[in-house]
Amino acid sequence: MQSRIPTSYPGVFCREIRRIGGNGLEKVYYAIYKKGGKTHEEKLGYQFRDNLTPAQAARLRAELIEGKRLTRKELKQRQEAERKAEAGRWTINKLWTEYKAGRPNLKGIVTDQNRFKNYLADTFGEKEPAEIIALDADRLRIRLSKKLSPATVRNVLELLRRIVNFGVKKNLCSGLSFTIEMPALNNEKTEDLTPEQLSSLLAAMNESENQDAADMMRLALYTGMRRGEIFRLKWADIDFERGFIRLRDPKGGRDEQIPLNSAARQLLETHSRTASEYAFPGRGGGQRTCIKRAVNRIKEAAGLPKSFRAMHGLRHVFASALASSGKVDLYVLQRLLTHKSATMTARYSHLRDEALRGASELAGEIVTEAAEKTGAAESQKVASIEDHRK
Repeated sequence: MQSRIPTSYPGVFCREIRRIGGNGLEKVYYAIYKKGGKTHEEKLGYQFRDNLTPAQAARLRAELIEGKRLTRKELKQRQEAERKAEAGRWTINKLWTEYKAGRPNLKGIVTDQNRFKNYLADTFGEKEPAEIIALDADRLRIRLSKKLSPATVRNVLELLRRIVNFGVKKNLCSGLSFTIEMPALNNEKTEDLTPEQLSSLLAAMNESENQDAADMMRLALYTGMRRGEIFRLKWADIDFERGFIRLRDPKGGRDEQIPLNSAARQLLETHSRTASEYAFPGRGGGQRTCIKRAVNRIKEAAGLPKSFRAMHGLRHVFASALASSGKVDLYVLQRLLTHKSATMTARYSHLRDEALRGASELAGEIVTEAAEKTGAAESQKVASIEDHRK
């Protein structure tokens, strides 16, 4: 080891080493001091690299003695402790990464990732759930409400809640200390078509050059299937013998079965088949991902309102027609639509009530008419008796 070179400051000495990145030598300053009954030697820094002078080195030595400065060993220990503490912190960022890792095939993951990146990462990413307060969530909700729809704001807040609930379920962290306030929604949009509009749409389907798109719209109208369910429909999912359609990975999660009615059967039996396993394949025979442009052209040709959703709207037309017929109760309708909860199906209850009211009125008219006929017959009988007496 190189010999110590004393300085004019007590307890401060230096050693000379070859200068890195320059010519000549460079001084390395050290402090020697007693603390806790022991003698300590601590490197303070370099002459050029740290721009350190003997006077500055003396001040650093005084801070070490007074406990205002950590030794290199103590600093390393603190940094290691902080690293370990940080590794044990389940922040929203870390929870989101873990959440995605356990759900590689999660539907809507791209949309959720965009929501997280755009609206949650900056505000909550480095926080643990226990560090988030109600005011933080309220501020986010108010800020987003100024530029996003209530439904989108709700989806963002729901994603935050889902991430935290995942962490709690896996025993990675504690939950939020409050209940997230969700924006009120009024988006129960139940689309329907008048008989004239439906007739115009059917004509536009028949005249369309894209019969694949037209057949997808017909299938939605005949069965109430969702767009994604039609995209995922494989020929193997259609049981022509037993008369059922298997819905793969529907919105509720678990596979479902719906009846294959005669209209849907005829459509699928006459629909052109390709080498693809999908009934309505996309490019290269794989699963289709979009049909918006083609179905919108059919919708525009039929002169339907711009607000009518070409595929999902037909699902509502299917449900509305059944509900308004008065022949289908809401439980059966719920099963046909594969709603997990009766709440979603309840939006059609007023149509069923109107049908029942109409049926009730008809019953009343029938009874009234019968009563009137009975009354007329009685009157005629009385008159005949009177005439006979005269």
